[in-house]
This record gives sequence, C-alpha cells and structure tokens, in this order.
Amino acid sequence: MQATRHWDRLGNGGLTFTELGLGAAPLGNLFRAISDADARTVLDAAWDGGVRCYDTAPLYGLGLSETRLNPFLRGKPRDAYVLSTKVGRLLDASTPDTRDGIGKWVDVPSRRERYDYSHDGVLRSLEFSLERLGLDRVDVLYAHDLDLFNHGTPAVLQARLDEFMAGGYRALLHLRDEGVIKAFGAGLNEAEPCDWLLERGDFDLFLLAGRYTLLEQGAQGFMDRAAARGVGVVIGGPYNSGILASGPRPGAHYNYAPAPAAVLARAKRLQAVCAAHGVRLVDAAFQFPLRHPATVSVIPGGQGLAEMASNLAAARAVIPRALWQALQADGLIPAQAPG
Repeated sequence: MQATRHWDRLGNGGLTFTELGLGAAPLGNLFRAISDADARTVLDAAWDGGVRCYDTAPLYGLGLSETRLNPFLRGKPRDAYVLSTKVGRLLDASTPDTRDGIGKWVDVPSRRERYDYSHDGVLRSLEFSLERLGLDRVDVLYAHDLDLFNHGTPAVLQARLDEFMAGGYRALLHLRDEGVIKAFGAGLNEAEPCDWLLERGDFDLFLLAGRYTLLEQGAQGFMDRAAARGVGVVIGGPYNSGILASGPRPGAHYNYAPAPAAVLARAKRLQAVCAAHGVRLVDAAFQFPLRHPATVSVIPGGQGLAEMASNLAAARAVIPRALWQALQADGLIPAQAPG
C-alpha cells in the first residue's frame, strides 16, 4: 500500500490522501490517443499499487477523462478512495472541426469549453461531472484555471476571480456546508492567484501544478502560508510536463512545450547531483514536494504502464538526506526548504 497523509482542517473527519495520486489528464488523450483498454490498464495498475487519490476535470479530453474513470470506479467501495474534479468550465456540443483543443486533445468528443465561474455554472458543472463519472458525489471540487496562463491578461483574470468570489465560491461553500463535498479549493498553474484566494476565502485545498517542484520553488512562500492555516496542497505536474521524468534530453518538455536552454541546463545540474548519490532524477522530483508540510499528495500523470510503474517506484524510493543537503549546497533548492 501507499503511504498516506490525513487532512482534517474542519474537524469533519477529513480526507486521507495517498502520497502518490493519479492525475488523470493524460487519460483524456493528452497529445496522443490511447484506447479505453490501455487507459483501464493504467488505472488498474495504479489501484493495484495502492493509489487511492484520483484527480480529473471536465477539460481533460473534453469529458473523456471523467468518462474513463466511470467503469473503473464502478463497484469499488466509495469510501476507499478520494476523488476530485473541477468547476469553472462548461462543455458545449460542437462540430468536429470547431471543437476546442485540436492538437492537444486527440480523438476526443466534439466539445467547446465555456468559462463559467458563476453560482449556477458551478452547480451545473458538478451535475454534468457526476453524470460522466457515474457517481453520486465527489470529495473535492477545485475552481479550475483562475490564472494568467489561461486568461491572458491581469484585467481578464481579475474579472474571472471577481466572478468566482461573487458566485461560484458561494456555491462551493454551500456544497461543503451541506456535506455534499468534503472540501473545496482551486486548481491553478500559478502561486500568485492561490495567494489571492487564500487571503479572501475559506479554502481547504489547492491543487498547484508545476510551481513547487525540484526544478522551481517560487511557490514556497504560498506553501508556507497554506501550511500555517491548515490548508492542504496537492502538487500536480511534479515533473514539469516531463523533463524531470525523461531527463534533460533534446526535445524534453517543460510547461507543455520544448524546454528552453536555461531549463535544460538546470535539469542537467539536478540530474548530475542525483546521479552522484545513486538516485534517479524522477525519484527526487516526486519526493521533493512531499518534504513540505502543506503537501497532502503528489499526482503525476501517466498514459502507459511504464510511466505508472516509474511513479510507483518513485513513491517507494529511499532518498538519502545527503542528496537534499547537496542540492541545497549547490543552490538548486533553497537553503530554507523544509525537511
């Protein structure tokens, strides 16, 4: 079984997360198509390896990721796993040539995404997700992608944040207070809007993708503030879109694009220090975020059995303390990094 971390900020019994979770975006045919059977094989391997924390979203495969979780979760004891999905987008039917995500989501339903962070939009999004998942409840809801990466300009982002706080946030409060969900928060690609929300609402959990990793730690201030308030953080994108899993080879991906020279150079330095201590780069990358007390789970993705096996091995790896000390001495992680 996997190591677990219990979160109970509200005193309502909380949730028990496995330190290794599964980010289900790749199962929505991210950049390449996989069959339903291959997706199920990955999910079965995760379950057999003790993974009990699953994260999905309507965006992932324009509904395909949630749909693929449906038969996998059917019949499994509902209290045996933690499931999160996201709100903030509604999916509208479209023609195949006008659907969203062409080139990113491959062989997926013909849908166009529509941002809606309103009170009613959040409730509709949850209703549609439950239908795709075939369930009567999820454990965690995250407001999805309230960040510059997705909204483009500070003015547009601020308008979306205001829309959410005036509408969707109130819906999430009611859902939690009524016991429909155990917790809510936001799933973002940047730490700054996480901090903005943390200061303005009663949030339980944040899912932060790619910003507190072995490669970059600019979000440490946010992580520290979250820990001080009992707010948990799920770390998505621990390999920064692949470079920390594949290593700094030509064509390695960072933030869903080919890694720039400066990122490749830093990854090479990280890899060299890890190799000197007999540690796989991917193992150190998985375990680094777990050293922070705010972290409740790390959720790499995986489209095949090899990737799933690598994630399971990374969760079991024993990392010598001397490695972290060497990385600090070389200035590759902050001297004040926890652990």
